[in-house]
Amino acid sequence: MKLTVKDIAQMFDLSCVRTNSDENDIRALAESARKYDCGQVSVMQCFIPDIKKLLSDRPDIKVVGNVSFPSGSDTTSVKVFQASEMRDAGCDEIDMVLNVGKLRSGRYKEVEDDVKAVVDIVNGVPVKVIIEVSCLNEKEVEKACEISINAGAAFVKTGTGWMPKGTTIEDVRLIKSIVGDRIRIKASGGIRDLDTLVAMYRMGVTRFGVNMRSGIAILDECIARGGEVVV
Repeated sequence: MKLTVKDIAQMFDLSCVRTNSDENDIRALAESARKYDCGQVSVMQCFIPDIKKLLSDRPDIKVVGNVSFPSGSDTTSVKVFQASEMRDAGCDEIDMVLNVGKLRSGRYKEVEDDVKAVVDIVNGVPVKVIIEVSCLNEKEVEKACEISINAGAAFVKTGTGWMPKGTTIEDVRLIKSIVGDRIRIKASGGIRDLDTLVAMYRMGVTRFGVNMRSGIAILDECIARGGEVVV
């Protein structure tokens, strides 16, 4: 089996979610998503109207809204408000950060109720739960995955990309061993080359969160290899 450049681009949530991202970055993101036919783009909440307008003629490029990003520590009521605001703004998907502190404190029901409240309020919009795997031990990863599944999320997402340590092959292997085929996996954070992406795809990752620079570099690397790669 082979993946083409477009196949890879369609799996991208091409992102521009840093604190210092400005409207010039958002315009560049839209241009890059158009050029490479990316499947999704992800921006901070304040720029959702901008990216929607910039891509108004490209409904095939989905817009991802972020909830409680990047800490996950907002109260449930705040997360619900943010999620409903993102839904009403026309976001096609929602990435929400799980409450890592409560998870590590063993307050699993509160964490699950928090996720479920967001899943319920967006009424069918796919939710990806960011578990920040680099902050968790193996048991906590298992609990985070089970909570995401029980709450009705569409994806478990490895991280925000804001942690010092990026997502590793070992992280993906652990998550896949826990979830099997019960939920999809999105890898995010530190994915900067084509070989890493391919290795994670072979392990079951079907969505990748990559910043604009890394995403373009990966796609250009695939183009340099002839426009496709064996998986």
